[in-house]
Amino acid sequence: MDKIIIYQVLPRLFGNMKAKPTANGSLKKNGCGKFNDFTAERLKSIKDLGATHIWYTGVIEHATQTDYSAFGIKKDHPAVVKGIAGSPYAIKDYYDVDPDLAENVDERMKEFQSLVTRTHRAGLKMLIDFVPNHVARQYCSDSKPKGTKDLGENDVKEVFFSNQNNFYYLPNETFSPRFDTSQYAEDPYIEHPCKATGNDYFGNTPGLYDWYETVKLNYGVDYHNNRFGDFSPTPDTWTKMKEILLFWCKKKVDGFRCDMAEMVPVEFWAWVIPQIKEKYPDVIFVAETYNPEEYHRYIYDGKFDYLYDKVGLYDTLRSIMRNENSCHNITHCWQRLNGIEGHMLNFLENHDEQRIASPFFAGSAEKGIPAMIVSAALSKGPVMIYNGQEFGEKADDAEGFSGADGRTTIFDYWTIPSVYRWLNCKLKKEEKSLQNFYQKLLIICQSEKAISEGEFFDLEYANFNNPDFNTHKQYTFIRKQDDELLLIAVNFEDFDVNIGINIPQHAFDHLQIPVREEVLSEELLRNTKSLVALSPEKQLKVSIPKNNGAIIKISL
Repeated sequence: MDKIIIYQVLPRLFGNMKAKPTANGSLKKNGCGKFNDFTAERLKSIKDLGATHIWYTGVIEHATQTDYSAFGIKKDHPAVVKGIAGSPYAIKDYYDVDPDLAENVDERMKEFQSLVTRTHRAGLKMLIDFVPNHVARQYCSDSKPKGTKDLGENDVKEVFFSNQNNFYYLPNETFSPRFDTSQYAEDPYIEHPCKATGNDYFGNTPGLYDWYETVKLNYGVDYHNNRFGDFSPTPDTWTKMKEILLFWCKKKVDGFRCDMAEMVPVEFWAWVIPQIKEKYPDVIFVAETYNPEEYHRYIYDGKFDYLYDKVGLYDTLRSIMRNENSCHNITHCWQRLNGIEGHMLNFLENHDEQRIASPFFAGSAEKGIPAMIVSAALSKGPVMIYNGQEFGEKADDAEGFSGADGRTTIFDYWTIPSVYRWLNCKLKKEEKSLQNFYQKLLIICQSEKAISEGEFFDLEYANFNNPDFNTHKQYTFIRKQDDELLLIAVNFEDFDVNIGINIPQHAFDHLQIPVREEVLSEELLRNTKSLVALSPEKQLKVSIPKNNGAIIKISL
């Protein structure tokens, strides 16, 4: 099985050629990337980087302050839209694509379909977001298939909960958030009865730090009755969501990144995913998850293919890069997974997290190199990079609603500076160098079966008392498949090191490694060859530059 390598990109930002956008700028002022910006040539470049899948973030139509009423799209009240462009996670119409992304708004679905075709021709598979937990406050589908009932259309609004309602209602209460709802508009936003807010806020006064722009979808869980699950008869929302997933599968989408999957009951996933896979067996489901206690349930009961490993590996690597943690805690990450490592999606950046090079994170893209090697090569599971990560994007601008927070905005019309330079063939020397590293690493992950299919053996424990190896700043492990062995070591120090790695007898026995006094090895990241000892009695000597790593291949 090939290693899945996901490239995340926001089309809104990707192709935008506005060199110097203005904070809180409109679509007209700041511009916007389009589906058509993903040309065959650019998709080939992403494929050549090593990607197998591309996750187009923000494809489905969402609430926005941009007025598309001339195209038959209902205008959104600005008080319940975050940012000028709006959040891609406040879905306004599950059956339509974002009009921002089309050259010709009336032809937006055709342009999306062309993107699907180009993506597949480039040898890439396509993922899009599925946002099951919440929708925009003013959700209204004007593109739903004939005969399809809209969300909330048949709801009984006089009760808080019914398993046939799509929303949760606060009868006799009006939406009264703790901020001015008349902003940017002559008339305030009015919602009566008030619907529950997407982040499980079941009052009528959400604050600015709530997901006030969204409403919670009802999957048959009665939150006023100890979260009692009323799943018989089948909740109406379940049926509607299944039809939405099938709609996008028919468009030849290859998978879904499921937003805040843990906020939706596992019983729904156990019901819907097998039905989707019965018709589309190759479609994959990736869950955004943050509760390790629920991981096994969402894999084994919920039938997800992959889950975010944010709380484990991401958080640990982040803290190591920031000099707040020790490398030997990487061992605890995979141990806590208890056999499901191959189902975990590893990453160092995404739209929710700060950029590595940001001063809010590590302050340097170089510090992410050893962490990226670990993230990519530790397990059989997929790894993801975020558009701009391979150039060391700093996200040091204040875009508008997003502000200067070390993240690339998802709320504003904007340009990613490093991506802009790439698309205009103006990358800086250090950006090209980092891109070359990512390309080499990801291609190694694709081509080496020891990484995509092989066994794993952690060597950290065997080097705790090794004077030639600092387990606080270095981490090392083995990946092996058939007669190919990879020894992988990384160095988080800010200086070059010469280390000696102990490989214990247990590793030789467990992995059936033959002892060799001297064997030819190849360091794959630098294409150098040398003779090394492969023995429990001798250290394997490795030189590693500062904030870097080595992948040593030995044919047995």
